[in-house]
This record gives sequence, C-alpha cells and structure tokens, in this order.
Amino acid sequence: MATPEERLAELGLTVPEVVPPVAAYVPALRTGSYVYTAGQVPLRDGKPLATGKVGAEVSPEVATECAQQCGLNAIAALATQVDDLSQVVRIVKVVAFVASAPDFTGQPAVANGASELFGNVFGDAGVHARSAVGVAALPLDVPVEVELIAEVR
Repeated sequence: MATPEERLAELGLTVPEVVPPVAAYVPALRTGSYVYTAGQVPLRDGKPLATGKVGAEVSPEVATECAQQCGLNAIAALATQVDDLSQVVRIVKVVAFVASAPDFTGQPAVANGASELFGNVFGDAGVHARSAVGVAALPLDVPVEVELIAEVR
C-alpha cells in the first residue's frame, strides 16, 4: 500500500514549506492524538495563486485550484506535528472559507479542491466531515482558506 508521501508524488505534488504565520498563531498544534491546523491560504512560493471574490474576480475553477493549494499547505502544517504522514489515522474535519460574491453559492464545489486532495493522499483516512462557508473577505484578499483537524498516532 502506498504511503501518503508516495501518493503525493504520484499526483506530481510535494509537501511545500510551511506558510509562515501572518499574525500571532502557529501553523499547527498537536494536543493528544489530534492536530489542528490554522487556516491555510493558497500561497505558492510565497505568493497568492489568486486574489478577489469567487463569482466576481475569481472563477470557480481557479478557486478550486486555490482550495487544493490550501489543502497542500494544510498537509505541510500537519506534517510538522508527526514523524511522517503515515501517522495520520483520519482527516476528521475540514472547514473551507470561500470569499464570495453576494450571489455565489458554489462554496461546496470549491471546497472539493481540498477534500479530493485529502482523499487522494490519505485514501479512506482522508474521508472527512466538512463545512464550506461563504465569507465577505479573507486575509491577503485570497479567495479560499482551509483548516483541518486530523487524528494521528
């Protein structure tokens, strides 16, 4: 059975450097057998993949790609709290915040960018509960932010 790291490689992805905090918090925190990540924004190489509201300046397709990058950044934060990603027992909960134009209602489809990544990387352990929430604005004017809770060994 492939490890999460091997599955990432099969997808042509690597775990990026952890996105440094932009305020007074840590990227991830372990308490007992759970890891909680801070909200992860779609930064790649230190730059946002997109800015603006989904359904206005940002297309749903670009927002879904942003959600995947947020998920990848969440995996990077999670990885700081375990020896390797095979220690993940389950992705328990995912929350996706989508900066949305007032009439945009496709937040769940955008959030699938992260959810599908977790399923592809962690297999059955990546199946999770989720909320997809439309919001007025996000830090750095990014269109998506994702956080997760993971159970680990």
